[in-house]
Amino acid sequence: MKHQILLNLFLFALAASTFSANLTAHAAEPAAKPNILWFVVDDMSANFSCYGEKTIQTPHVDRLAREGTRFTRAFVTAPVCSPCRSALITGMYQTSIGAQHHRSGRGVLKIHLPNGVTPVPTLFQKAGYYTCIGSGFSAGSGGKKGKRGGASLGKTDYNFEWDASIYDASDWSGRNPGQPFFMQVQLAGGKLRGGSDDNAKALLDRAQREFGSATDPEKVTLPPYYPRDPVLLRDWAAYLDAVRFTDKHVGEVIARLEREGLLDQTLVIFMTDHGISHARGKQFLYDEGTHIPFVVRGPGIAQGQVRDDLIEHIDMAAISLAAAGIPVPPSMQGRDVFAKDYRPRDAVFAARDRCDETVERIRSVRTDRFLYIRNFHPQRPHLQPNAYKDGKSIVQTLRSLHGSGKLDLLTEKLLFSPTRPAEELYEWTTDRWQVHNLADDAAQRETLDRLRTRLDRWMADTKDREPESAAMYDSDMAAYLGKGNPAIEKNIALMKQWAQEKK
Repeated sequence: MKHQILLNLFLFALAASTFSANLTAHAAEPAAKPNILWFVVDDMSANFSCYGEKTIQTPHVDRLAREGTRFTRAFVTAPVCSPCRSALITGMYQTSIGAQHHRSGRGVLKIHLPNGVTPVPTLFQKAGYYTCIGSGFSAGSGGKKGKRGGASLGKTDYNFEWDASIYDASDWSGRNPGQPFFMQVQLAGGKLRGGSDDNAKALLDRAQREFGSATDPEKVTLPPYYPRDPVLLRDWAAYLDAVRFTDKHVGEVIARLEREGLLDQTLVIFMTDHGISHARGKQFLYDEGTHIPFVVRGPGIAQGQVRDDLIEHIDMAAISLAAAGIPVPPSMQGRDVFAKDYRPRDAVFAARDRCDETVERIRSVRTDRFLYIRNFHPQRPHLQPNAYKDGKSIVQTLRSLHGSGKLDLLTEKLLFSPTRPAEELYEWTTDRWQVHNLADDAAQRETLDRLRTRLDRWMADTKDREPESAAMYDSDMAAYLGKGNPAIEKNIALMKQWAQEKK
């Protein structure tokens, strides 16, 4: 009996020693780098059920929020695709890198990133990551490399010169065994509903077929400055069904990660590139254009947490680099909002400049209570002529109702006044749709002065660029001329006329 006890003690000690050695060896091994996956969605506001949308349900984005951290006050720095995407892929304000004009650098004159600014995929490649951009569905061989704007890669839409080799493929399946990946899943989002009433009807029909139901136009809630016209109601209903299709796509990508055993070692960030495309949404600096969903799930991210601090979409770059253990460049303006030493912002900023042929210049600063907007062309109407927007049934309907005198006073004032105030001030936390301009309110004079100064300082500190030169405008407009679109050519001539008139 005594010998058996001694033998058991010896075996226990041996096992403990072996376990300790294995534990020490395991601790000495570097932790595997997480995969990074971004969902970047076109033309969509925070109309998800986890953000309070009641008309539809979005179980897959809701799951990301439930298993991760959801930000309630996330805003883009540019409310239109290419400036926004130029900013997110560099972690820099588009105004700091000269990429603030929508679809710029497409002509003879090119835009190059400032010294020291490197696209995020390049930083991941240098750290050994496999970089890809596509739909998130398996490409079998991993896809082929594509040229700028090539069909084999997902949407990029950068306003500066870049090398397609920053992406290895359209999908992560072609990477080496054990190699971590950086994947951007690009989704059409709000663009699924198209721009015409017929397109909206077609998407509603598709929703009926695929989901067994379509969103009822009569049940949607519109902002107070949009009339409850059948065309606008159908458009908004189709938009909400586009949200449902987006959520379904997200669920399918998440399911793939689970099947491949990758989900728990992947940092997932879900966001949109700006708000809904509408008359006061996309291209403008109100909540409808700049407020976005922003959800993060993955290793080290608190589950079920809701954060109300102000963040900017360019923070996605710094968050991702930090999660991968890659040093965040000191010059990067995006911030790792999960860093232990992170100090929440007291303000976020946004800018809107030329969109296609339509010249514009607007800047804003937002605090936890107020939104200040500066219009540099107050003598121009809110809805300046723009072929892209004027081609949409919703804008055509609004213009028709305006022409026949069927719009209410609020809509006329906000959308069709021939001029705009040079400054706008809103208490955005209580004025959800920013309809009560407090810039002339004597009680808010101190707030107005403070935010005016704050915006001036941001523009100076971040080296906000001067208005676009005539030569650069002409260079980019060359791509639009001679294409059989008289509306664009007419608008270009009008922009030149207004510039001469200093309007």
